[in-house]
Formats: sequence, structure tokens, C-alpha cells
Amino acid sequence: MFENLTQNPVVFVLAGLIGGVFIGLLIYHLNALRTKNSTKSILEKAEREAEKIKKERLYNFKMDLQKKRAKFQNELREKDLKFRRQESGLLHREKQLKRAENQLKVVESRLEMKEKKLEEQEEMLYEKHKKADALIEQQNLKLERLAHFSQDEARAELMRNLEQKVKLEAAQMANDIRAEAREKAQKEAKEIIATAIENLAYDFTHESTLANVELPNERFKGMIIGREGKNIRAFEEATGVKVIVDDTPELVVLSGFDPVAREVARLSMESLIKNRNINVNTIQQAVKKAKAEVNRSIQKAADETLRELRLNNVHPLMRENLGRLRYRYSYGQNQLQHSKEVAFLAGALAAELGFNVKLARRAGLFHDIGKSISSHTEGSHVTLGVELAQKCKEHEVVINSILAHHEEAEPISPISVLVTAADKISGSRPGARRDSLEAYTKRITQLEEIGNSFDGVNKTYAISAGREVRVIVEPAKLTDEQCMVLSSDIAAKIKETMEYPGQIKVTVIRKSITSRSTDDLKKKEEKNMKKQHKGNR
Repeated sequence: MFENLTQNPVVFVLAGLIGGVFIGLLIYHLNALRTKNSTKSILEKAEREAEKIKKERLYNFKMDLQKKRAKFQNELREKDLKFRRQESGLLHREKQLKRAENQLKVVESRLEMKEKKLEEQEEMLYEKHKKADALIEQQNLKLERLAHFSQDEARAELMRNLEQKVKLEAAQMANDIRAEAREKAQKEAKEIIATAIENLAYDFTHESTLANVELPNERFKGMIIGREGKNIRAFEEATGVKVIVDDTPELVVLSGFDPVAREVARLSMESLIKNRNINVNTIQQAVKKAKAEVNRSIQKAADETLRELRLNNVHPLMRENLGRLRYRYSYGQNQLQHSKEVAFLAGALAAELGFNVKLARRAGLFHDIGKSISSHTEGSHVTLGVELAQKCKEHEVVINSILAHHEEAEPISPISVLVTAADKISGSRPGARRDSLEAYTKRITQLEEIGNSFDGVNKTYAISAGREVRVIVEPAKLTDEQCMVLSSDIAAKIKETMEYPGQIKVTVIRKSITSRSTDDLKKKEEKNMKKQHKGNR
């Protein structure tokens, strides 16, 4: 039968067509199935990509939100710190205003007391005027009864007698008032000094006993204090300096009267902060290292100073205390630099006068040596300096210069006088003690203008850096009693119109020479002594 089919071509073609159709349908279904599976995988892949993109965008959004939150928190923290600083400044200003208010109350009370005193003095003067008027009437009656003068002659004689009497009474009254005023002034001066100490102790102590150390951030305050205050106690015991940790941002304060110990504490604290490791062991190591560094600095400063001045054979103890002056200041003037200036000045003066230059430099260099140990020992720097110099067997002129430069002993050598002069030059020169050249010149000029503004003054000289005013008067215009009043008036005007430290001495000089006898000239010279009046402030 198969052979019949193959022999019939029509049947064969039909069979081929049916088979082709079947194969085509099969291929079509296979392609459709493959396309469906491919589309499904593409959709799944697209969904996975979309989910991934969604997660990434959500993550980026969260990160941006976190950054913005951190930035906002930092801004809030900075504004909070700024607010705290402003609040601290306002509190400080409020304290200053309260202090100023208290001072004004004290001044008002003193003014009221002075007004009462003036009223009492006015009453006293009124009574004395009444007594003077009664004396004048009695004198007039006596003159009318006893003297055969005309009215004009009697009036002239009476006026002469009255003038002499009033002058004597005025001079006596002036002496009495001056003595009483001196006694009251001493008492009032003590009160003023006590008040000034109370009002100014904080500022002066802050300036001379504190050192500030900056911190990288507030976290270091907790590290400095330590657990239960262990670290801060160890630091204070090792250095002898008080550590003040308050609300001031990124700052700690070191307080102590010994400048060398305060410098050791400052270097130690900076080293600990730099190493970022603060505990008892590191504190001891840092303090030990800082002490060694400060000791080397002290030794170096002393050696350089002695080498500049070409001084030899200095006791090691004197050398050490000389180097310690590097960290000592007085009214803004470094004491080692001041001692060097005095040494050079004293040596230059000695060279001009033909004295021992090296001895003068030595005495000038060590005149304030007691200030290196006065911060932790009882006694004045003069007493401590003398004890140290005697212990180190210094030259007697050096010891005397230490005593004489503050007038606690009489000079035994011209070199002691030169050291005193050099000390005054170094301390009173413009710029030595926080005083600019312009302010110095203005003060000197103003002092001389005040003196020249009074009648009868010939010339005024401001000397000793403005600490003394010498007024030369015309003897024909002013008497001795008037010179006494003039010195008081000049001192009062200086006190009213100027601001000045310490005290200013006003000296009025009147000198007249006539062709009288020797005895009269001696009496006149005794009367023409200098009239001095100190204006304290």
C-alpha cells in the first residue's frame, strides 16, 4: 500500500502539505510560548530594578535628612553657645554696674560729710568774724581816746594793725586747719585705700595671678576634672596652682601667686591637652617635664643676662633667682628686663663719673632680686633681697643698694645713689609701665600749665616723670604765707582736673635777697624754705 502512495504524486504532495502545516503550527506555538516567557522575565527584572531604585532614593533621602538634621543641631548648638556668652557678658556688666553704684553711694556719703564740715567751718568763721569786728570797735575806741590822730590817720593806723593781726591769725588758723586736716586725711586715706582695695582687688588679682588655657572643645573639661575630681586634684597637688573650670566655653583658668609655678602649670596643661590623655600618671609626667623646661628657661635667662652685662662669680642661688624674674611682672613691666635696664643705666652713670662700672652694674642688676621670692615668702622684697644677698655673700655696696633704692637705709656709696636714680629712670620712662609717650607728654604739659595759670608764678617745672611739680614764684608779688596757700591751691586744682597714679608733690620756691644784716638774712632764709603739699590719689 505504501508503494501505491509513493507512486501517486498527489497523495504525496497532500501529505507534505499537511506535515508542513503541522510543523508550522508547532513552531508558532513554541515561539509564542518563548515570547511569553521572555516578556514575563523582562517584567520581573523591571520590577526588581524599580524596587532597587526606590530603595536607593529612599536611602539617599534619609541620608540628606540626617545631614540637614545634624547641620540644624550644630547651628542650634552654636546659637546656644553664643547666647550663653552674651548672657555671661551681661551678667559681668551687671556686676560692674552694681559695683559702680556702690562706689557712687560711697562718694555721695562722703560729699554729704564734707558739706556738713563746710557748714561747721562757715559757722566758725562767722563767729571769728564777729570777734574780729568787736576787736576793731574796741581798737577804734582806744585810738580815739588815747591818740590825737585825725580820723584818716587813725583809720590808716588801725588798718595796719588790723592787717598784721589778721595775717597772724590767718597763718595760725591755716596751721591749725592743716594739722587737723592732716589728721583727718590720714584716717580718710585709710578708708579710701580700704575701699579701693575692695573695689580693685579683683581686677588686679586677675591680672597678676591668672593664666588662661584654651581647649579644643568642651569634652576636655570632663577629662581635666576626671572621675570624682581625681585628675584635677592630682594636677593641683603636683603644681600648687588652682584650676578653675567654669561655664566659660572652651577655656580653663589657672590661678596662683607664684609666677613660676603658674608657668609650669600652664605648660603642663597644654601638654596634656595636646596628647589627649589625662590621668594621674600622665599628669605627673607632664608636670615633671614642664618643671624641667621652666628650669632650663630660668637658667638660660640668667646666663644670657650675666653674659650681656659681663658679670662673673655669681652665686648659683643668686643666678637662679635672677632667672625667676623672667616670669615676674610689676604694672606690666617685666622685672628681669627692668633689672637689666637699671644695670646698664647705673653702669653708664658710673662710667661718666669714674666709679667702678662692674660693681654699679652688679648692684643695679640685683636691686630687685627679692621680688623673685616675695610671692611665696613673708616680708617685703627689699628685706628678702637683703637676706638673699647676705646669704650669698654679695658685696656690701650691692646689699646697700637693695636697701637704699627704697630709702630704707642711707647710701654708703655713690653707686647706691646711682642705682636709685637708674631705678627711677627705668620705672618712670615713657612706655615702661603701660603709659604711652603721648599720654606721658600730655600729663607733663598739663601739670606745667596748671602751675603757670596762677598769679605770681614765674615758672613751673614737672620733674620725676610728673611725680613732682616745682613752682618758682616772684618774691615781690607773693609772701611766704601766700606761697603756702598757693601750694594748696595748685594741689587742689591738679586733683580736680587730672587723673594720675600714686601722688604728686607740689613744691613752691620763693627766694629774695636784700642788703640787710647777716642776722636778718639768716632769718629770711629760714622763712624761705620750700612749701610742700602732697596731693594723694
